[in-house]
Amino acid sequence: MQSALKLDITDFLAHYWQKKPLLIKAGFAQFEDPLSPDELAGLALEPQVEARRVWRADDRWHAESGPFDNYDHLGETDWTLLVQAVNQWHPDVQELADAFRFIPGWRFDDVMVSFSTPGGGVGPHIDQYGVFIIQGSGSRRWRVGLPQSLEQFAANGALRHCEDFVAEIDEVLTPGDVLYIPPGCPHEGYAETPALNYSVGFRAPDARDLISGFADHMLAHETDSRRFDDVGMTAATAHGRIEPEVLDQVKNLMTELLADPARLANWFGQMTSEAKHDLDLEPAEPAYSLEELVLRLDHGDYLYRLAGARCFYMADETAVFYLDGERYQLAEPDANAIALLCDQSRIHGPQIACLAHPQALLEVLLPLVNQGYWYFEEDEE
Repeated sequence: MQSALKLDITDFLAHYWQKKPLLIKAGFAQFEDPLSPDELAGLALEPQVEARRVWRADDRWHAESGPFDNYDHLGETDWTLLVQAVNQWHPDVQELADAFRFIPGWRFDDVMVSFSTPGGGVGPHIDQYGVFIIQGSGSRRWRVGLPQSLEQFAANGALRHCEDFVAEIDEVLTPGDVLYIPPGCPHEGYAETPALNYSVGFRAPDARDLISGFADHMLAHETDSRRFDDVGMTAATAHGRIEPEVLDQVKNLMTELLADPARLANWFGQMTSEAKHDLDLEPAEPAYSLEELVLRLDHGDYLYRLAGARCFYMADETAVFYLDGERYQLAEPDANAIALLCDQSRIHGPQIACLAHPQALLEVLLPLVNQGYWYFEEDEE
């Protein structure tokens, strides 16, 4: 169990979030790594885990994707192993992300963990998402600048770098230090000793992603939509000309689709709840009956939501929630039940018993437990 993050949340959100970088020395007091470099390398062996190696040799940058089973040829300096979504495989890594629950859950992406040998890094670059970098064992020097006009270029096919920049922060991080880097800020980090880093990332979809995702949702779920209509048109005087009123109607056709609150909520809820990486689902064996589920909850056992499973609801919704890209609905509206399911990473019997409609929650929860989205920590009874 890590100590609490030392951060004035109100001050941070007012003056730093999405604005400028911040170094929090000893942000986690007496920090302990939740996994070892060997465990990280073990994850990089798995074909379902997204991993990369980045290294410098002969004054050139190199990068390749996993899985990896050998590192001997890389030597003892100037290389980095990066593994995405480690929080889905290690609950203790997910605990690091839980320290940032003051940021809405739909914004959370994953926890990437990196191990670097001395001199290892990925080069100077600019990301378009925000990240908190927690220094684990070892030490790493970080340079971070404010947003500035910089040339960007491909260091190789998989790496995009930027030119040298003016640094706002230039510090060596030691275990427990936390560095916040907003989107658009150039940065680079190089290990001074063998070092572990934990990057808690927050997604920020751009307008193109949103339009593309909404269009895909419409094609998959809607069979009809209003067509262009030019009843009452007058004779054309220029055959090749597109009149302004045509564009007005095209815009109206498109914005009408977005104007329906239910359609917009269903799309956004399903999109944001989709897991970025395959979940490590382990279905309950044997499957629970409703009576067996209730018995375990009454016994005092906690149900834990699977790390990486994303579960959200809309602020004005009392019966619908979204999980792993799917929409679910309670038989009886119960705002407290929806909040319990989506806001908490673990739940137990007394919390369910005090709901207005506990049976409605249990009936929708049962198949999700049997699929592995929720589980009892010691499922041995």
